Amino acid sequence: MGEEEMIDPMTALAGIQSAISMVKKASKVANDLGSLAPMIGKMFDAKSVATKAMLQAKQSGKGSNMGTALQIEMALEQARAFEEELKMLFMQTGKIDVWNKIKARQAEMDLADAKELSALKKAEKEAKAKEDEMNELAMIIGGVAFVLFLVFIGVNELMTFCETTRRCGGR
Repeated sequence: MGEEEMIDPMTALAGIQSAISMVKKASKVANDLGSLAPMIGKMFDAKSVATKAMLQAKQSGKGSNMGTALQIEMALEQARAFEEELKMLFMQTGKIDVWNKIKARQAEMDLADAKELSALKKAEKEAKAKEDEMNELAMIIGGVAFVLFLVFIGVNELMTFCETTRRCGGR
């Protein structure tokens, strides 16, 4: 697996703010929560992208990225607060069971994502170990071949020396 593509932090930040704003506006005019589902989904997608962008910015250690990470962290906090507002909206409409199912499904999906990521990292680690093992084996084979080549040259030189001097083999 190659290096993960960097997410533009400012795009992620704008995405989450835009998604929250869109859901807030729509929730004022929506007559049922079901009609908000696509926008709420986009908000959670934007939150996921922003989380990844924040982690990448923090890991890079660059000063400018650290400021961006701070901005994204604040947007994520805004998203968490808005999530609580959504929860209250589900409660007020008597749909807390739906909210609980949504959160349970989210937890299942997060767990599945974590397992998949873990499996990918494990496979990557195993592939690297196998590659290292193959390189080590190639070096050993190369070393043995070189030693055998030197022994062959030595024996050949000894045979040539014996033939020209006729002083080998106890004669």
